[in-house]
Amino acid sequence: MYNIEHIKNAKLKDAQGKHAYICEFLAKFELTPDTDADFTVNLINEDGMLCATGSLCANVIKYIAVATSEQGTGAALQLIEELTSHAANCGIDKLFLFTKPQNEGMFRSMSFYTLAKTESAVMMENDARGITRFMNSLKRPENCDDNIGCIVANCNPMTLGHLYLMERAAKECSALHVFILSEDRAAFSADARFEIVKNATAHIENLYLHRSSEYMISSATFPTYFIKDKASAENINADLDLTLFAERIAPALSIKKRYVGTEPYCKVTNAYNERMKIILPEHGISVCEIERKDGISASRVRELMAQGDMETLKGIVPKATYDYIMSHEF
Repeated sequence: MYNIEHIKNAKLKDAQGKHAYICEFLAKFELTPDTDADFTVNLINEDGMLCATGSLCANVIKYIAVATSEQGTGAALQLIEELTSHAANCGIDKLFLFTKPQNEGMFRSMSFYTLAKTESAVMMENDARGITRFMNSLKRPENCDDNIGCIVANCNPMTLGHLYLMERAAKECSALHVFILSEDRAAFSADARFEIVKNATAHIENLYLHRSSEYMISSATFPTYFIKDKASAENINADLDLTLFAERIAPALSIKKRYVGTEPYCKVTNAYNERMKIILPEHGISVCEIERKDGISASRVRELMAQGDMETLKGIVPKATYDYIMSHEF
C-alpha cells in the first residue's frame, strides 16, 4: 500500500535541510523534532506524498505521525513494526516511547505497556515485565520496615556534598537505596560515576547502590517534541518521573522517604524538588530536604578541573573522586 523510505541519522530539527519535508509534516501535528533521530521510517503514498513517519532515537521511539486521511489504515502499526525490526537488527530489544495520554490506547494495541501516566504524558515500553525484572534484580535488605530511604543522584562528579547527604540519610534510615542516573550525557560516564560512588560509600553498611537503568527519567533524556507549551516541559518531565518512582519503584523497595539536598544554584533541579514535595507525599512518601554542605556543587568541581586547580578541588571531593580525576584525562 505504501512505499517505505528508510533514512539514517536524519537531522530532523533542520527545517531548511534535506529532510525539511518531514519537519513540515510533523508541524501539522504540533510535533517539534530534535536532531537525535538515528533511524527514520517514512510511508509514501502512490502520489509520492508523505503519509506517515516515525523515528528511533537510541532505544526510544519518537516522532510518530500519521496523516488524518491514513489513520485507521494500519499505517501506525506498520511504522512501529519497521522501527522495531530495525532496532532488533541493531541488537536493541527493549524499546520505550513517550506520548500524549490520548495515544495510550493505540500504542497498547501494538504491544506497548504503560509504565507511568500523568495528565500530560505517558511513558510506555514494549516489555510487559521489564520493570518487574529490573526491580527484582536490585539488592535490598532481607527485612523491610517503614524506615527505608532513597536518594537519586547524577553525581557528575561526586562531591563531599553528595557524600554528606548519603551519610546523613543512612544514619536516619534502616536502609538507604541510592540510584545513580544511568544516562551517558554527563561529563563523567555512567560507569565512572557509579564506580566513584561505590568506592566513596563503601563504609556505609546500610547503603544499597543501584544504576537507575531507563526507569528514572532525567531532564536530559525526556522528550519534549509532543509538548505544545515548552515552558511547562520541565514540570511535565518531573511529574512523569516522580509518578513512575512513586507507583512502581518505591513500593517494590518499600521506600518511605526520599532525600534531597537544597538546590540554590540550578533552577531546573530546584523546580524538580518542589514538584517532588507535592507528588511524593500523595503516595505516602516523605521528602527530606537536607541543607547543602558548604555550598559545594558538582559544577564547581568541573570549573576547577577546567582551571587546573587540583588543590582546591581536592578539598571538596571524596578521595575516590579525586583519585579518578587524577588518573584520567579530561
